Amino acid sequence: MKADDLLARIVVVLCRPSHPGNIGAAARAMKTMGLSRLRLVAPRTFPHPEADARSAGAVDILSQASVCSSLPEALAGTLKAVALTARGRDLGPTPLGVRPAVAGLMAAAAEGEVALVFGNETNGLTNDELLCCQVAVTIPADPAFSSLNLGAAVQVMAYELRMAAWEGRPPEALGATPSVSAPATLEEVEGFYSHLEAVMTASGFYNPAQPGRLLPKLRRLFGRAALERDEINILRGILAATQQKTGHGR
Repeated sequence: MKADDLLARIVVVLCRPSHPGNIGAAARAMKTMGLSRLRLVAPRTFPHPEADARSAGAVDILSQASVCSSLPEALAGTLKAVALTARGRDLGPTPLGVRPAVAGLMAAAAEGEVALVFGNETNGLTNDELLCCQVAVTIPADPAFSSLNLGAAVQVMAYELRMAAWEGRPPEALGATPSVSAPATLEEVEGFYSHLEAVMTASGFYNPAQPGRLLPKLRRLFGRAALERDEINILRGILAATQQKTGHGR
């Protein structure tokens, strides 16, 4: 199944969110990672202009969000639910690490709808809400300061879901400038080495009569870089400018 189709089967559920701005922040976090389905359980205030503002352009997710009266209602039709909790519980679903839980959720998404459940900003999920889920997850934050904002928690989990769906290689954002050019050919790399040797020899930096290990070390250095065609052109441009300015190697 395609990654986008898997992500489309994931429902993010916010239980009893108390601040509309956090709902907007969660929507923004979802949209940046390709998630689109939001359900709200008994939100204190929704819809609200602050939710729209904090969504930073993810208003479509807010406008399509479902408002439910209870978590069982929000989970209707899902095959599996993973609960986020900031603390361990004596009773409740099986605790798992973030990535094992995400892997299990994605496997279930191949069969149908699944849910990621977040609790109230102050009190988290109730025990009854937690028991509605099959897996519990705690984000491994610094124990000295483990409090995560609701929007931040959604962002962390949404990122992990996206990476899992795309098997670690999601597409770049639309409009992003490619960061690499075509790799340099063997002939282009050898041409650069010859050019570099000529300039070093003419400048007196390199003595062909006593070569030592300079050239092999330079080859190893540039070999690690896996030079691109544009990079070869830049380096040879520097060498050519040096020749023109100093007369070395011309």
